[in-house]
Amino acid sequence: MPAFLARVRMTLDMIRFEHSVFALPFALTGALLAWRESSPGGMWSKLAWIVAAMVGARSAAMAFNRLLDASIDARNARTKMRHIPAGLLTARFAWGFTFAASAVFLFAAWQLNPLCLQLAPLALLIVFGYSYTKRFTMLSHLVLGFALGIAPAAAWIAVRGSLDTRILWLTAAVTLWTAGFDIIYACQDYDFDKSSGLHSIPRRFGIAGALWASRLFHAGMLLCLAALLRSFGLGAASWVGVAMVAALLFYEQSLVRPNDLSRVNAAFFTVNGWVSMLFFVFWAADILYFQHGV
Repeated sequence: MPAFLARVRMTLDMIRFEHSVFALPFALTGALLAWRESSPGGMWSKLAWIVAAMVGARSAAMAFNRLLDASIDARNARTKMRHIPAGLLTARFAWGFTFAASAVFLFAAWQLNPLCLQLAPLALLIVFGYSYTKRFTMLSHLVLGFALGIAPAAAWIAVRGSLDTRILWLTAAVTLWTAGFDIIYACQDYDFDKSSGLHSIPRRFGIAGALWASRLFHAGMLLCLAALLRSFGLGAASWVGVAMVAALLFYEQSLVRPNDLSRVNAAFFTVNGWVSMLFFVFWAADILYFQHGV
């Protein structure tokens, strides 16, 4: 049992389990917006199952990505010490974890409502499918973004049992935000992608061009958030949340230069964690306190 728990801990470290915080606040915002429209009963249990579904799907997708990319990671100086290529975890154990996390996701979807369960296989196909995309398209960043971006729409369906197209503004915002910061992260592998035949926006347009693409995507995110805010008629606190996101994205972009990628980790991990958390704090306050009177 101690050896098994040690492998579980290493697996959670491999998939950066703590980074579930990136998309989860946006999913919870989608759930709160759905609740605001109809105030359904049993909301706390729905939120718990939404969290379980989100964590299960992301964990399965990340473990699958590490398995699929193990041979690539082994050739890349930046990633060769990841758990599977370094021999710290076996592929067999990682596959077992992937299936277990997928089962958690499917069970949570079953607990939510019939439509969630019907759409669950499609959601897994999307989040697993991302791992293949860098082998044939530079748009892999947008596919990753969409894999995270479906979370708010899925949370809406979990609460309401149907889809309102207005929530797709949040799907678009998360898609563009994720693509923007993934481009920054991918700049580190510009030389490796060229030599290995992998596709990315940095490889296609160079690091300077890629950083401009990242800025455009992040500007697009802010426009989508403004459209979402207006479509739901939210108030001042939500506008403050958008302003906080804008300030953080500006800071994130200031951390990287074409000739200086030394602060990529700060831009990727630290700043984006604050983006999602502060967005949720202000939007949740607006929905729960200033408008719904909770």
